[in-house]
Amino acid sequence: MSGSGRRRDPAWDALLSAALFGAAAPLSKLLVERLPALQLAGLLYVGAALAVLPFVWRRGAGPRPPLDRANRWRLVGTIAAGGVVAPVLMVLALQISSAASVALLLTLEVAFTAALGALVFRDPLGPLGWLGTVGIMAAASLVAWGGGAPGLLAAVLVAVACLGWALDNHLTALIDALPPARTTLVKGAVAGAINLALAAWLAPGVPAAVDVAAALAIGGLCYGVSLVFYIQAAQRLGAVRAQASFATAPFWGVALAPLLFGVGLSFSASLALAIAGIAVFLVQRDQHAHAHRHEAVEHDHWHAHDDGHHDHPHVDAAPDRGHTHPHTHKPGEHVHRHAPDLHHRHRH
Repeated sequence: MSGSGRRRDPAWDALLSAALFGAAAPLSKLLVERLPALQLAGLLYVGAALAVLPFVWRRGAGPRPPLDRANRWRLVGTIAAGGVVAPVLMVLALQISSAASVALLLTLEVAFTAALGALVFRDPLGPLGWLGTVGIMAAASLVAWGGGAPGLLAAVLVAVACLGWALDNHLTALIDALPPARTTLVKGAVAGAINLALAAWLAPGVPAAVDVAAALAIGGLCYGVSLVFYIQAAQRLGAVRAQASFATAPFWGVALAPLLFGVGLSFSASLALAIAGIAVFLVQRDQHAHAHRHEAVEHDHWHAHDDGHHDHPHVDAAPDRGHTHPHTHKPGEHVHRHAPDLHHRHRH
């Protein structure tokens, strides 16, 4: 970070998040025969919580103002959909399908994020974005069709998981009262504890220490650190456009799977990979610009004073780097290219 307060392009945060998350499916596949689904899913998210503790500590772990009602419900939604349900379904899919196939099916998260954005969250896409979304659905259908009955069941499991993560993406992008690391800490700790409690009730057993350590490490990197980078990107780009870079996650997983398991891709999976790659590129090329009005708002999130929306005064001189504190935006109207970030959730 430079002295002027500039940050790297948030698309790079999303890309790094994608590489880490993409590795989750093939790495988790190594443990699906050794740990029950609920136990593995719980350990992955506890690992995520442990991994972000240093980030929370560095930014200050002291008390913060209580969450308002909207942010409380967003946090509950992201914990339930993205932290409790989605990872369990992905682990169940890994039990009956290959790591590469599950990784490819995870491209559905982009399509569902786009659909929810257009239908619910005022996060629209243009023609290229929708064409890319259709392409992703076609690629996922090829993967499901080529896997027979187990492949179809795995596709359903992953599709529902991706729907949960899509909802999670939008809700986390709108949580403006907590820093990304603290959001990830709460989500990981609560979701992990819920799944571990369910595992102790439904499938009691003491796992090997080495398996626990491996699951915590995978969760820490692939969910914890990945989520911090993703939330930072989503809050600046909007959930759909953050997904444009994050959508490369399945390709990282597909690349890693042969190295771990020595199994190549089938013709249908290779074709699906090519279609998905083109589709993700189309989503990335989608542009959005028009005259829009900013209403007065007060909120608390990470920001710098070089992005055109944060020119508020401070008691002392404005910090020369990114920071977070409650601040107020005055109403205004202008035209510029923008994404549906925390400041651009206007109607179209």
